[in-house]
Amino acid sequence: MSVRKKLNPTKIIVLVLLVLVFVVGLGYTGYKVYMNYKDIKDNTGILDDLPEIKPPEEPTEEEPQVSERQLQLQELQKTNKEIIGWIEIADTNINYPVAQHKDNDYYLNHNYKKQYSAPGTLFLDKDFDMENGSSNYLIYGHRNKNGLMFEHLMKYAKKDFYKNHKTFKFTTIKEDATYEVLAVFYSRVYYKSEKNVFRYYYFINAKNEKEYNDYINSAKKASIYDTGVTAKYGDQLITLSTCEYSQEDGRFVVVAKKVTPTEA
Repeated sequence: MSVRKKLNPTKIIVLVLLVLVFVVGLGYTGYKVYMNYKDIKDNTGILDDLPEIKPPEEPTEEEPQVSERQLQLQELQKTNKEIIGWIEIADTNINYPVAQHKDNDYYLNHNYKKQYSAPGTLFLDKDFDMENGSSNYLIYGHRNKNGLMFEHLMKYAKKDFYKNHKTFKFTTIKEDATYEVLAVFYSRVYYKSEKNVFRYYYFINAKNEKEYNDYINSAKKASIYDTGVTAKYGDQLITLSTCEYSQEDGRFVVVAKKVTPTEA
């Protein structure tokens, strides 16, 4: 005759808790894997989902010359009117729409379709005047371990990469333009009490020529290598900014100027 051993209630509770922890952990891991997959899917091949668009063969006054990318932007604006541009840097994953909201927080965690998304969207500073223009397109973006958003901007930390990628494209509804890199530097968000520091993130529209030149000179001085490129008052600028983790509130920044037809 066998005698069943009575299970210890404490052991039962511990076993149940361990199973629950395992199930919750497995579910969380599965959720993270799915969200990473979704983030990558949502932010790659964006243009592939658009209908085929071709510019008019012979521009007219009613239909002036526009590029295919400009027409694609117009199509994307039907999904989200806050999409203001498209940026593309060769040999990187940076090939994304750029949006602008009434604040600088919204696109930190929303994609270009205005859906919640951890990688967010590349976005233009709220103070840039898209209607009348401003001196400097100040564009922010997260870094992401999946290579999304501005993760590959860090490639410019190596001069060899810069030498082979001195220019990149930035397109708006008004123009399809090429920008030439003039400075690459590390920075951070400074405390209000800190004096005589280069707060690049305050510069969007120059009040005068001195303010413009001060920005260029500060960017060139901070640059980790000499590009041999500068800008003169009136040249359209673009500044790309992302997080950098070697210091508290660190930033990595690339500044470029629009290439004029005579420079191209």
